Amino acid sequence: MTNVRAVLEGYGAANWSLFAAPPNTPECTSLPSLLDTIQRQHAAYFWDGADVATGLPYDRRGTKGQVISDLVSLGGVGFGLMAIIVMAHREWLARERAASRVLTILEALHKITRFRGAFPHFVKASDLKTVPLQPMDDGADLVETALLVQGLLCAREYFDEESPAEDNIRERVNQIVTTVEWSGFVRPKARPSLFWHWSPNHEWSLNLPITGWNEGLVAYVLAAGSPNHFIDRQVFQLGWRNEGKYRNGNSYYGHSLPAGLPYGGPLFLSQFSFCGLDPRGLFDDHIDYWDQVVAHCRINYEHCRRNPMGHMGYGVYGWGLTASDGPKGYLVSCPLSDVGVIAPTAALSSFPFLPDQAEAAARAFLSYGNGRLWGAFGFADAFAPAQNWVSNCNLAINQGPIVAMIENYRTGLLWRLFTNAPEVVTGLTRLGIGRRQHHRAEFQSASPPEGEGCEQ
Repeated sequence: MTNVRAVLEGYGAANWSLFAAPPNTPECTSLPSLLDTIQRQHAAYFWDGADVATGLPYDRRGTKGQVISDLVSLGGVGFGLMAIIVMAHREWLARERAASRVLTILEALHKITRFRGAFPHFVKASDLKTVPLQPMDDGADLVETALLVQGLLCAREYFDEESPAEDNIRERVNQIVTTVEWSGFVRPKARPSLFWHWSPNHEWSLNLPITGWNEGLVAYVLAAGSPNHFIDRQVFQLGWRNEGKYRNGNSYYGHSLPAGLPYGGPLFLSQFSFCGLDPRGLFDDHIDYWDQVVAHCRINYEHCRRNPMGHMGYGVYGWGLTASDGPKGYLVSCPLSDVGVIAPTAALSSFPFLPDQAEAAARAFLSYGNGRLWGAFGFADAFAPAQNWVSNCNLAINQGPIVAMIENYRTGLLWRLFTNAPEVVTGLTRLGIGRRQHHRAEFQSASPPEGEGCEQ
């Protein structure tokens, strides 16, 4: 706790009364027990809280465990697969039971209508039919598909034993992964780019290219690494990098941001793809990816610490702006659109990059309002102290990164699984993205070596 105390005491504790010690929250005196508690409770969303028939996690569930609707987001399924892997890896769940659940999920996925091999954004758990996210979105969502495939590849690489169940997992994952027609999402007669949506009824009407910097990076890596439907490097150069126009280079709160929006935007833009893709030492001729993610986190943290908007509850213990539930519905928070809503996933998914600040936030979230944030599946999705509001739900796409990123901080498990997948190795190579061999000391303060190094 020494480093966390230094963080707290170094900046003072204005509004600390909001975080009075609660009588009924979990005992988490040591860092390992704290992380175990947080991971297990959030992973339960994908195990105890999943649809009984299909194993698919609901897009939302109530903080008391109640089902809100049977809507399923396919990106949430990808994060759910990662959570199941973590549960098996930590022996909170027998490997055989984990494999059985993954097979149930795969069976459901094979029943979902796909479009050029890609999945829609939403389906209903009850009948697995497509539910449009917005008008004309009744077909493929390539970024949701990429987030799903990220989890699928981790599952295939983890379940590597010779047994009927694990052989079946690898076979079924390959059947899905190899049929995604990534190159079919490069729109004809348009500037070369991957496009987010395609519909058999409306074709390219939504007209949204996947352009950096955002959560779509993993789609380009997977598209370049596809064995049957790969894109060439020009699509990455013109589509994602926009011939270098995605670079930023400005300094915000004293931190230079290599790429992306002013002040970085919401944190999920730099977290979703890196639940699987290991940014340590990753670079190309434009940016260092580790520097990008760390800078984005630091700017988000510093904005909340300095609190230029004067929001109640902000500071070294109350920080984290991203997309989340809000008092009036779903919203996207960032330093340039800051309405006083803190999302625990933003800080907790930053553990590999800002471990001391993330730990301080985790302990504060546990104590907030005498445990008011803590529910059946971990922390409520978001809260707004000035409005005395706490979300009554959890979101799959925010639950999953907490489990995945804390595990990457602890052991690098999901980074290792995903980055070693042949499709990812090939994709990075084709895009000209390499990896430097950094000296271990450069990462000691932000990402421990394999084997629970941060918990010693």
